Amino acid sequence: MSAAAEAIASVQAKAAGSSFYAGMRVLPKAEREAMFIVYAFCRAVDDIADDMEGPRDERAQALAGWRTDIEALYAGEDPGRAALAAEIVPRYGLIKDDFLAVIDGMQMDVNQDIRAPDMRTLDLYCDRVASAVGRLSVRVFGMDEHPGIELARHLGRALQLTNILRDIDEDAGIGRLYLPRELLRSAGIETDVPAAVIADPRVDAACRELAELAHQHYAAADRVMAARPRGRLAAPRLMGAVYSRILRKTEAVGWAPPRVRSKLGKGELLWVVLRRGLFG
Repeated sequence: MSAAAEAIASVQAKAAGSSFYAGMRVLPKAEREAMFIVYAFCRAVDDIADDMEGPRDERAQALAGWRTDIEALYAGEDPGRAALAAEIVPRYGLIKDDFLAVIDGMQMDVNQDIRAPDMRTLDLYCDRVASAVGRLSVRVFGMDEHPGIELARHLGRALQLTNILRDIDEDAGIGRLYLPRELLRSAGIETDVPAAVIADPRVDAACRELAELAHQHYAAADRVMAARPRGRLAAPRLMGAVYSRILRKTEAVGWAPPRVRSKLGKGELLWVVLRRGLFG
């Protein structure tokens, strides 16, 4: 079995039932499998960044190994683990810098545990770990350059901010805090210690400010798709609908402790898929 086939089989087994899998199911087989390969790459480097038991220098070396493999793939040399993407890179015109940007984003987590970054650093992080993935994705979707890049910018940031707002307890549990410093200070929270921040009821105000930014990105992404640019828009439209709904559910509960992590039930996810995936 080829590296690509193994990656596709692994993603199908692990992601079945997830909102990502639901979004990709609306794509034709070739594009769906290409997206599974992109996801497999992202999952591999993300697992390195999140391996909290591994020493930082070893995780950094592992990410450097992936950089070497991506460089080799584009140089026509032995691509090592990047062989999984060998067919889809020329087929869809995937850009090397976007793969490397994803690795750079994971490197930010490896260098040190991110704690209350300033807004500029948070935006850079979101661009690398999410919008760069979007830039790879919109090429698979067959979008033209300008609307594709705009959609990747806004939808990637919206999805990542939603994840941050949904996962503040899980992130604090591993010593990370992605809520931006400016919003924490505005809410009256002076500490950057994750456990202390999430235990403070005033964190709700900071989170609501960040949620508003996420909503702005969802709205900008919707405007791009409403213009009906060329390409397969069902998948990004569905992902935006699912995650914006998760954000609204999270907002309804709020972020003051104790919190309950919001998610969509199978019936609710199916309803969104039918409404947005099939009917747009």
